[in-house]
Amino acid sequence: MTDKQQLDRTYHYIMKTFTDRGNAPHYTEIAKEFGVKPDEGKKLLHDLMNTGMAMWLYPGTDLIASFAPFNNQPTQYRITVDGQQKWFAQ
Repeated sequence: MTDKQQLDRTYHYIMKTFTDRGNAPHYTEIAKEFGVKPDEGKKLLHDLMNTGMAMWLYPGTDLIASFAPFNNQPTQYRITVDGQQKWFAQ
């Protein structure tokens, strides 16, 4: 299991990516952010997803589907900030 500080950093990176560009990073982007191999980025993602927080992957993939409060696919719940709508909520 990944240590709690790394889980916190991974959570922060995913949340920042969502807020900056409107969608979730791929695990290879997580790996690049932390200077680790892609398999380690995938492990960081899965360890974070297994914490029980309101987040999940698309079934049968390693792609982030939802990461509270954001959803990575369009929903009827749109989030608009300063006139920009580039996010969807869970």
